[in-house]
Amino acid sequence: MIDPLADVVTLLQPAAQFSKVAVASGSWKVRRTDRGEPFYCVVLAGCCRLAVNRETPFLLQEGDFVLIPAAWDFTLYSQHPDDLSEIASVAPVRQPNGEFRIGQQDEPPEVRMLLGHCVFDAPDAALLVSLLPQLIHVRGEPRLTTLVQLVGDESRAQRPARAVVLARLLEVLFIEALRSAARTYASPGLLQGLADERLAAAIRGLHEKPAHPWTVAQMAKTAALSRSTFFERFRATVGVAPMTYLLTWRMALAKDLLRKNAASITEVAERVGYSSVSTFSVAFSRYAGLTPTRYRQELSARNLADEFQQPG
Repeated sequence: MIDPLADVVTLLQPAAQFSKVAVASGSWKVRRTDRGEPFYCVVLAGCCRLAVNRETPFLLQEGDFVLIPAAWDFTLYSQHPDDLSEIASVAPVRQPNGEFRIGQQDEPPEVRMLLGHCVFDAPDAALLVSLLPQLIHVRGEPRLTTLVQLVGDESRAQRPARAVVLARLLEVLFIEALRSAARTYASPGLLQGLADERLAAAIRGLHEKPAHPWTVAQMAKTAALSRSTFFERFRATVGVAPMTYLLTWRMALAKDLLRKNAASITEVAERVGYSSVSTFSVAFSRYAGLTPTRYRQELSARNLADEFQQPG
């Protein structure tokens, strides 16, 4: 059976940047303003607080897992009820054992975290991330803690096939996190759509046959709903209109096919549901800002430049 969640995560191509263990005590605050890269954290012991996009901080306790698919502005705080505005942001200090220390350097740790950043190598990452929740908070899932520990261990080692192993571990980590969150997450998005049995049938159909000339009426029939009920339910649950979701998925597939350079522009157009290259080019240019041919040329030039920059 087609699995839309696995489809999205696989196309995102997560790759590790770094993973580290951090311990903290006293009153402390660490704020990061990143470039929209994924951030994950698991609390191994103790408690702390997290605020995303300057919203009200919430408590993280032992066993909690957090994933921010596109982290732009977030802050980790101590659990102490101080006036948060009075605490200056500090930089973690690397210890001889490889861990990072935050806050008071000479006090017993009050919280121990394993956290890290990764990147999405997919050229269509922004499109796909828009289908995911902005924040995933899962409580009491030991499998996630184990996966994060495996990612951290592998990222610090220099074993053969390290990049391949990390890519697979991160894919599993993301899928497990999204799958766990699907049971409790309430905001619109792909997770909520897949949790709705009727909508899930339609979403699987779109992923299984992206080239099919879908209409809202046909999607509604697959979901065994009336056209109007399906449209409103899909938009409220997934967060976008059905045809918008289909277009987003088709463009993601098109970018992946162009990146792999394994099909002609005509074949790419056919595989994602366009009867002519001209129609496909117009739709693709509207989303990517470039024609398919130009997009492929720029990717090839970028890849060639990267190869020249590799050591050795």
